[in-house]
Amino acid sequence: MSAVLQKLKRFKLRALHNQKKFGVAGRSCEEVLRKGCLHLQLPVPGSTLCLYEDGTELTGDYFRSVPDDSELVLLTAGQTWQGYASDIRRLLSVFQEPHAELIQAARQLLSDERAPLRQKLLADLLGTVSENIAAETRAEDAPWFEGLESRFRNKSGYLRYSCESRIRSYLREVTSGASLVVTEAREEYLRVVGAMCQKLQAARYNSSYFDRGAKASRRLCTPEGWFSCQGPFDTDGCASRHSINPYSNRESRVLFSTWNLDHVIEKKRTVVPTLAAAVHDAEGREVDWEYFYRLLFTSENLKLVHVACHKKTTHKLHCDPSRIYRARAVPRRKRPARQRP
Repeated sequence: MSAVLQKLKRFKLRALHNQKKFGVAGRSCEEVLRKGCLHLQLPVPGSTLCLYEDGTELTGDYFRSVPDDSELVLLTAGQTWQGYASDIRRLLSVFQEPHAELIQAARQLLSDERAPLRQKLLADLLGTVSENIAAETRAEDAPWFEGLESRFRNKSGYLRYSCESRIRSYLREVTSGASLVVTEAREEYLRVVGAMCQKLQAARYNSSYFDRGAKASRRLCTPEGWFSCQGPFDTDGCASRHSINPYSNRESRVLFSTWNLDHVIEKKRTVVPTLAAAVHDAEGREVDWEYFYRLLFTSENLKLVHVACHKKTTHKLHCDPSRIYRARAVPRRKRPARQRP
């Protein structure tokens, strides 16, 4: 199809590191580039166009699929653009520490309503520069504790309590699973749950998962308190790179409560019913309650996920049949006693 028949497309164009934009329209990538270079008084040879959002180069084949009013950056020979994050890096490179000039510059960028992804990133930046991440006690960061009971005196203590509350709720659900077992087997089911409860108490309900002061092997965050989304149950990671630091400010603390500790093998649909069935069908075998403990209460089967990565669909995963019961010990055969000559 010739350029004459192509639909006229409109764009917002600017030069590298120049916030001033202007409108340009064209029926081909070459036409838009030529008009942009003319307006900015830049040479056409060696110049390219790319999307402001992610730095993707605009080519002839890609031109038709780009929405109208997309923001473009015109690059001359040797220049590069890696997306809207480049603006943030440029801001941060100017200042050693966040202060008024940085905040003012970020707010100026934030005023552009046509770049929603940049708005989100800049809004996060503006929230970050006023954070008091290193502070731990109520005396050091009183606003962080607004709305919390006075018994919480440090951030780690509250985050441990938050994690413990989630694990305790899982234990209650497991305990209620006794209703799935016939009366004759219910006592054994509650005995198994009791063993899990004792192990949880000894581990303080795995509350260290949210404690930035815990050992690296016992926490899900960095020593500074940054948590990263581990992605949906059926992926190896988070494509959106969600992260949060609930230690930073009150808003992040509240928002962190919407993140989920998601069971990869589902608790209610799979693990608890399988445990109930295992107790019922034991027939003298010993249920490996520690296997179920790991599935229900530990990071072996729990993934910390942003609400957007928490898929509510059926996981269609099952417990390992070979691990439901403990292996029976094979009795050692006694060697016949040696007779003395």
